[in-house]
Amino acid sequence: MGKKIAIGSWAYCFGPYSKNPVGLDETIQKLKELKFDGIELCGFPPHATPEAFPNKASRKALKAKLADAGLGIAGYAANFMEVPPAVTPKAKYERVFKKNLTLCKDLGCPKIRVDTVSGPFFVAEGKADYATAFKNTAAAWASGAKMAADAGIKLVWEFEPGFLFNKPSEVVKMIDAVNHPNFTILFDTCHAHMCAVVAARQPEPKEKLKGGAVAFAGLLKGKIGHIHLIDSDNTLHDNETSTHAPFGQGVLNFDKLMPAILKAGYTDEWWSVDLCFWPKAWEVTAKAKKVLDGLREKYGK
Repeated sequence: MGKKIAIGSWAYCFGPYSKNPVGLDETIQKLKELKFDGIELCGFPPHATPEAFPNKASRKALKAKLADAGLGIAGYAANFMEVPPAVTPKAKYERVFKKNLTLCKDLGCPKIRVDTVSGPFFVAEGKADYATAFKNTAAAWASGAKMAADAGIKLVWEFEPGFLFNKPSEVVKMIDAVNHPNFTILFDTCHAHMCAVVAARQPEPKEKLKGGAVAFAGLLKGKIGHIHLIDSDNTLHDNETSTHAPFGQGVLNFDKLMPAILKAGYTDEWWSVDLCFWPKAWEVTAKAKKVLDGLREKYGK
């Protein structure tokens, strides 16, 4: 069976859409019309938050609505903004994690996404010492990985320039520190390029990889649990995180990247588009779907 194509619904909530977000129902209808296979749910308002879907009945209704539209669920981008793992007591982090994990389980969602929440210069600004921040983060995610495994859900960490621990060696180091088979990496092609080639927003000394995102994928062999596919134009959005440029408006070579990701052992059925912060994400969604249809024809059968 061929790979399934989804898109992150946060593209229609964040950044340029924050003051006038596209509702979840309208998003679902558009993805149905464009014949997406699924959706990667945004856990921030006004989409699929635990508060918006507070019980099993409401979650059952959402799951049925998605099924009626022919959409599976590729993953869940939970909101952990209140509990940055570097400095949050482990028990508090676990409570928030469990709340989001329960929603995932009720929806039949296969993956839950985490990030460090804290900015890339969190340690440099004196808000925590490096060793403690790294140790606390690894401990929180090790606990989360176990809870998620018990629920039959994968835990995936999305590294990026805008967050703490954004150097390639730190990503590999975190995998070793968490040391749990259910902890894997969410490999976003745009973030991988900006971290490995541009070394964007890295504290000194900056770290680049010869071979760029292709080499980065190789470093993560056997540990890529999910992927976001989108282009990069070598810039940052608002000097914070990677600009998720639509396909064809950047520098990435997907005829090199896709084989590298597959060679690194990514066998999961889902491929997700990520148009986060793109000002006209709604207008370019159809074209993004066509590009992924082409990539699936070449690499995803």
